[in-house]
Amino acid sequence: MSLSDKDRSAKRGAASTTSGANITLADRVYDHLVEQIASGAYAPEARLPTEHELADFFDVSRPIVRDALSRLREDGLIYSRQGSGSYVRARRKELRPLGYARVETVADIQRCYEFRITIEPDAAFLAARRRNAEATEVIKRALDEMGDATRLKKHRAEADFAFHLAIAEAANNHYYSTSLSALKEHIAVGMKLHGISLMGPTPSLAHVFEEHEAIFAAIKNGEAETARDLMKRHLEGSRDRMFEGQVLDLRLK
Repeated sequence: MSLSDKDRSAKRGAASTTSGANITLADRVYDHLVEQIASGAYAPEARLPTEHELADFFDVSRPIVRDALSRLREDGLIYSRQGSGSYVRARRKELRPLGYARVETVADIQRCYEFRITIEPDAAFLAARRRNAEATEVIKRALDEMGDATRLKKHRAEADFAFHLAIAEAANNHYYSTSLSALKEHIAVGMKLHGISLMGPTPSLAHVFEEHEAIFAAIKNGEAETARDLMKRHLEGSRDRMFEGQVLDLRLK
């Protein structure tokens, strides 16, 4: 299937600029093709234009087109036939969006920590390996906000979350950042309770800020293993501080 006049008229909005919100050329190709598939411009089982045609249409390199097509395949929107090209996958039925169940019990808070401990240390590891100056600066801004609050003897849950999300984004793997974003409200519950615990009989707000500082330093210096270990210990420590070391037996909850 060749590119239609409708495609060409929509091109301006899809690939006219690369500035703003860290949108890449591959993102723009991907977004445009998703829109065309969703609108029915490319019907189920229709063959997409070739890589060469798409590269010429968007005025980008073929590796950029391959990146966008790869993401479409990962998302289940298209599939490849060897020697024939890429085709729109027929939708069997509309599925309801997946999401995380609401936090309703103390056990749910612990489960959220348990899940975070399985993904955030690896995100910190990858952030230390893949961070660039811009990503590092975003993490630093969140850390500075936490530092200002700490000096005022306050805990700012939104800055705390921004710090962790910035690390996930620095890993340059959208599965980490998407998971944290989807869990924002769930994580907020735990962070607020953790913040209250930091103001208890044995205040440890400054110590927790130092934990964040150490994680940032490891990422900034490219110390991947250290970043992973520090993040794991930080999350485990946050959980244990909040539960006062009395972790629930989730087999019974």
